[in-house]
Amino acid sequence: MKVTVIGGGSTYTPELVNGFLARIQTFPLSELWLMDIDAERLAIVGGFAQRMVAAKGSPFKVVLTTDQRAAVSGASYVTTQLRVGQMPARRADEYLGQRHGLIGQETTGVGGMAKALRTIPVILNIAADMRTLAPGALLVNFTNPAGLVTQAISKYAPDVPAVGVCNVPITAKMTILAELEKQFGGTIDPSRAELKTLGLNHLSWHRGFTLDGEDVWPRVIESYLSELKGTPEPEWEPRTIETLRMIPNYYLHYYYNTDHKLAEQQQWPPSRAEEVMAVEKDLLHEYADPSLSEPPADLMKRGGAYYSTVATQLLDAHFNDRGETHIVNTRHGGAVPGWPADWVLEMPCTVRKSGIQPIPTDPLPPSCFGLVAQVKSFEQITVEAAVHGDRDAAYQALLAHPLGPKADKIQAVLDDMLETHRPYLPQFWR
Repeated sequence: MKVTVIGGGSTYTPELVNGFLARIQTFPLSELWLMDIDAERLAIVGGFAQRMVAAKGSPFKVVLTTDQRAAVSGASYVTTQLRVGQMPARRADEYLGQRHGLIGQETTGVGGMAKALRTIPVILNIAADMRTLAPGALLVNFTNPAGLVTQAISKYAPDVPAVGVCNVPITAKMTILAELEKQFGGTIDPSRAELKTLGLNHLSWHRGFTLDGEDVWPRVIESYLSELKGTPEPEWEPRTIETLRMIPNYYLHYYYNTDHKLAEQQQWPPSRAEEVMAVEKDLLHEYADPSLSEPPADLMKRGGAYYSTVATQLLDAHFNDRGETHIVNTRHGGAVPGWPADWVLEMPCTVRKSGIQPIPTDPLPPSCFGLVAQVKSFEQITVEAAVHGDRDAAYQALLAHPLGPKADKIQAVLDDMLETHRPYLPQFWR
């Protein structure tokens, strides 16, 4: 079995390799292809990956390539973890927001839109190669903004099986489990628990938790509220949690606590991208050490906790037809009554070899739905702008986004965005 990683030069790749090594008994991988357009970086990260696998007895082969079509050809699974423009483009996204008095973040607001415009054509090109060179293969997209990118695939490559994945839900699940372990005493196997989440990627609400099928959410919420009320500067306003009876995805801080986030931006540099650039410089230096065959402790500074768990568990569940529940981004197809069936949502799904099926669930309350609908409108318009290089659609996307500029500032922000990323936006500069 061949698995392909597009963006194989990512500093996350060694963690992914560890995940495959841990599951080799149930997921019989024979070839792991790491593809990247940055040959120098691929040689460093890929060389380290090859040493990791050799140290474990070479249960599978690691192939390095800069040829996308060769990488995709014959693959059973293709994962995407790429960043168009690499980390300097992320930094540019952040400072684009800051200089216009808006949220500057890689997946949310104007930064997330800029990244989507750069990324969607690249991912659709990968999907096109899969259609001819790896028909039936599953595309597992980790590239942010993951939900928006998956929305684009759903519309413009609906014949390519695809799913978007994020590590936020599993991080929330493991955090809740750790708290329950304190209450019950002892260790709880994560397979006994299921988190119920609904919304969009980076715009979701955790609203249920079962342990061995028993609903323990009231216990989770009361414990969480007690913790918030006992904290001098709580993560969320306790009254918000009391009324919602849900725990917001932490990216909702950009919507619920916008002024606080804008104030934090005024303390840059360093922005998050600049922090990560420093971490990656050190990581690549460590990866280049020919004696290194285990991921260094500094990898945790990169973020992305449980990334390898999310990725390899999903592929293992699909390959082995396990029928497990995973929270992923996919077209819900009517699983949420009253919501447009073509919306890609982040929600629990049953993972089988035959496909990934959304689990029917109740819609969110109106207080949350309004925000979801507004951002989903932005996402759908952004997809059209990215695919067609449509400047009018890009303008309307900024008009629709709740964190976008006021109408009299939109053109200035859009012009700045397109000029800043001009090398990566050829569709707008024909």
